[in-house]
Amino acid sequence: MIKILEEPRKKVAFISSYTPRRCGIATFTSDLIENVDSAGHGWFKSMVVAMDSGEGMEYDETVKLRIRKDVKDDYINAAECLNASNVDVVSIQHEFGLFGGEGGWYLRLLLERLNKPVVTTLHTVLEKSGAKEYCDSLVDVCGASNKIVVMNERGVGMLRNIYGISEKKIMLIPHGIPDLPFVDSNKYKSKLGIAGRTVILTFGLLSKSKGIEVMLRALPKIVKKHPKIVYIILGKTHPEVLRREGQSYKLKLEKIVKDLGLQRNVIFYDRFVEDELLHEFLGAADIYVTPYLNKEQLTSGTLAFAVGAGKAVVSTAYWAAEELLAQGRGRLVRFNDSQGIAKSIVEILGNNSLFNRMKKRAYEYGRLRTWPKIGHAYWNLFKSQEITIPIPVRSTIGSQDETTPARRQMIYQTA
Repeated sequence: MIKILEEPRKKVAFISSYTPRRCGIATFTSDLIENVDSAGHGWFKSMVVAMDSGEGMEYDETVKLRIRKDVKDDYINAAECLNASNVDVVSIQHEFGLFGGEGGWYLRLLLERLNKPVVTTLHTVLEKSGAKEYCDSLVDVCGASNKIVVMNERGVGMLRNIYGISEKKIMLIPHGIPDLPFVDSNKYKSKLGIAGRTVILTFGLLSKSKGIEVMLRALPKIVKKHPKIVYIILGKTHPEVLRREGQSYKLKLEKIVKDLGLQRNVIFYDRFVEDELLHEFLGAADIYVTPYLNKEQLTSGTLAFAVGAGKAVVSTAYWAAEELLAQGRGRLVRFNDSQGIAKSIVEILGNNSLFNRMKKRAYEYGRLRTWPKIGHAYWNLFKSQEITIPIPVRSTIGSQDETTPARRQMIYQTA
C-alpha cells in the first residue's frame, strides 16, 4: 500500500507559459505537472512562475508568480522570490520566443541570480542559429542548468556536437502522449456529424510555418480518387500571429479552398480545442497530416498525439517527424511537395494492409511515451542526487562547460 505523505518532500517551481494561455508549451507544462504529481504520490508539490502574455489571464492557484515577458525587473524579482522560498528545484520550459530580449536573453537576468538547482527542458535546439544572440542565450541557459532535457536523439547530438555540452548533463525524455485507446473511427465520425466520410486531420494553432496550403493543393487529386474525403483544419490562428498579422493566413487558406472548388471537402474549426474534444477529433481521423515547412523543428506535440492515437500519418521530414515516423510508423514526404502528399495519401487509403500496419506500429510506439511514463521519468530526475546542489551561476554564465568564446565562434562559423 502506498503511503501518502502529509508534507511533500520536494517542491518544484515550473517557469513556463501556463494554461489557460493557449500555446503548446502551456499545455505541455500543465500535463507535465499533473503527471509528475501523480508519479510522486505526495512526494512533490508543484507551483508555477507563469510567463505572462499580458492578456489578463486568470490562472488557478498553481500559479504563484508572474513574469511579464518584456519587463526586466520581473525576472529579477522572480529570482529573489524563488531564492527566499522553500522551492527545491526549478524546472524551466525553454523556448526562445517565450522570454524577452533577443534570443530570450532576459531569462539570464533570472538565472544569474538564482541559487536553486535548475532542470531545463529545451523545446527547440537550433542547428543554425542565424543570430549570435540565440546561440549565446542557449549556451547560457545550458551553463546555468544542472540538467538539460531534450525530447529526441537529434537534440542530444546537437547539444554535444554543436554546442559542446557535456553529455553527462543531457537527459533524453520524449514528449508525453495522452494514453488514448485504439478506437474505431466510425464511432467518433457519427458523434461529430461526419459519418461515412474519410477524414484527414491537421490540428494546432495556425501560422504560416504549418504549410497547410501545401496540403490543400494536394487535395484535388485525393478527392478525385476518394470523393468522400473531408479535410479538417482544427485550430485558431496563433495569438502572436493574430497580433502581428491578423487573420491574413487563414483568409489565404480559405481563398485556396474556394479557388480549388473544395468547399465540400474542407472544414475549418476556428477554435482552441480542449483535450476531451481534441481526442474525439483524433478518434475520427483516418489520416493525420503535418505539412510543415521548416526542417529545423525538434519537437511536435501535435504529431506525438497523432502517433499515440494510432493514426496513419503523412508528414514532411522535419526533425521530430523523422524520429517519430521511422520504421514504418508513418510516411515522410519532401517539403512543399503537394504531389508527394497526394500520392502518399492515395496509396495509404488504397491499401488496407499498409494502412492498418502503419496505425498499429504508431500506436505501439506511442505506448512507450504516454504521459504517466514521462511524468515518472521527470519525477525520478527531480528527486535525483545529481540536481540537489545548485550551480554557482555567476561563474558559469558566459563560459559554460566546453563552450568557451572560441567554441562559440566555431558555432557561428559552422552555422
